[in-house]
Amino acid sequence: MTETLETIRLTADVVVTTTDGYVLLIKRGWDPHAGKWALPGGHVDAGETSRAAAARELAEEAGVHAAPEELVQLGTFDRPDRDPRGRYITVAYRLTVLPGTPIEPGDDAADAQWWPLAALPPLAFDHADILAAITDG
Repeated sequence: MTETLETIRLTADVVVTTTDGYVLLIKRGWDPHAGKWALPGGHVDAGETSRAAAARELAEEAGVHAAPEELVQLGTFDRPDRDPRGRYITVAYRLTVLPGTPIEPGDDAADAQWWPLAALPPLAFDHADILAAITDG
């Protein structure tokens, strides 16, 4: 009997919130979920830690620069169906910033905006679950 090995990919996402209750979301520029709002994040590159990837993706997608050590690990999200492209495991991080922190969409983000945590749009992937981890915790 031959067993098929599943490819598992590692990503990192960042929940950036302001001290007055807003969260940073980017509008995805391509599929899957093109045009939907999501947390900044992306693939962990070879030789890179998930924390370093989270800081890099945050800068690339939203123009927010943070040192990796400023990001606090929120949790690991590994539900097998969380991404339509296959098996993706993400390590989510949290960063709190002051209101008015400037953002600028870049890389694969079509837009970036601050959204009130109490009035979020529909989110891509399992990003609502990731955000629930900060509001429930």
